[in-house]
Amino acid sequence: MRFPLLALPRSALIAPPALLGETLTRSSAMTFSADSARQPASAGRPPRDAACVDFLRRLVRTPSLSGQEAAVARHVAAEMHDLGFPSVRVDRIGNVIGRYGRPGGPILLLNAHMDTVDIGDPNAWTRDPFGAEVEGDILFGRGSADMKGGLAAIIHGVGQIVRQGVDLPGEVIVAAVVQEEPTEGMAMRVLVEEEGIRPDCVILAEPTDLHLARGQRGRMEMHLSTFGRSCHASAPERGENALYGAARLIFGLEMLNAGLMTDPVLGKGTLAVTQLRTLSGSRNVIPDRCDLIIDRRLTLGETATRALAEVEAVMQREGVRGAVQIGAYRSLSYTGYETAGPEVYPAWLLPEEHPLIGGAARAIEAALGRRPNVIIWPFSTDGVYTMGVAGIPTIGFGPGDPARAHTADESISLSAVQRAADAYARLVIALLRQLARRS
Repeated sequence: MRFPLLALPRSALIAPPALLGETLTRSSAMTFSADSARQPASAGRPPRDAACVDFLRRLVRTPSLSGQEAAVARHVAAEMHDLGFPSVRVDRIGNVIGRYGRPGGPILLLNAHMDTVDIGDPNAWTRDPFGAEVEGDILFGRGSADMKGGLAAIIHGVGQIVRQGVDLPGEVIVAAVVQEEPTEGMAMRVLVEEEGIRPDCVILAEPTDLHLARGQRGRMEMHLSTFGRSCHASAPERGENALYGAARLIFGLEMLNAGLMTDPVLGKGTLAVTQLRTLSGSRNVIPDRCDLIIDRRLTLGETATRALAEVEAVMQREGVRGAVQIGAYRSLSYTGYETAGPEVYPAWLLPEEHPLIGGAARAIEAALGRRPNVIIWPFSTDGVYTMGVAGIPTIGFGPGDPARAHTADESISLSAVQRAADAYARLVIALLRQLARRS
């Protein structure tokens, strides 16, 4: 089953030549001498924890809206190179891919996205969104929690393994991906289906407050239009107001939301009208069309076809003339690579008894001194592709409070980032050994 996205031809490649397709290598052989293992990857670098914080601050100070990640990608590639990753390259869509370990064995992939949402209302912020200000243990700035803190931690966590020259029974891949915020899973689809990288399991570094996530609800976007008949607003009885039809429909959709399916783990599916716009020639014209955007969260057992049919049934019951369809997106990456497809992202859930969860929980406990809770994410992630479509066992573990994502004065605990980096190093070693034993 393929992810429902269409990769379009690259007619115009606009990537910076220093990035696209470049492979940065220190050595083609992924082996290290005892002397090299004792030396820091880059002379003159600050101590380990300070280096991770410094890198995170540089990431936060660099704006990286979706499709505009080139500057952050350069920082990421340079940091991987400086930490001694033996192979660093940028793929066709702009993902930065760092590798370490023994090819031919099991593959563990650590995922973090480089893009962020916009800052919203600047007046809502009391800190510079791109200042990376630090107060005590807290760093403030857009993307600090979602998810440049996790990005810095996975790179420096694997950097610990690289520096020590650990002989892994497989390979770890760090994938810093693009455009997760508007089209989660799309960059991972390119990585797996077009770049040919299929890991045995995936860890998403999205914020979990250092707990362990095993699933999420899916989502889809629907575009709905109601139709009427325009006339002069001084004689509304001569026309048919599309806005009134939309109002009746919104009430019906609110009632539909109350009765949607529920999963005992992921919870209830939801429906919300998030945008409304009328099309009319003037403010004194009865609108003959009204457009609505519907955000639909899908729990296990719900499909896009079912969700669409439920809305169509409400339109018929309310007697509203209109049409509804699944939304579509078309995006251009900073490398000039274009993708398009429907706005449908499936729910996914890794069984609680899966060995990946047990192995990860033990490694996290060894690193942090406490057993992590097993949680469900309230938001959507790249797991919609890795687990939801490709069936690759996927978990989440990352620094940051999920409630801080996308907020004004977004922030993250620096000590949590550093603890996460230590935990990632343990996770990589433990899980690759576990995978090697099972293979």
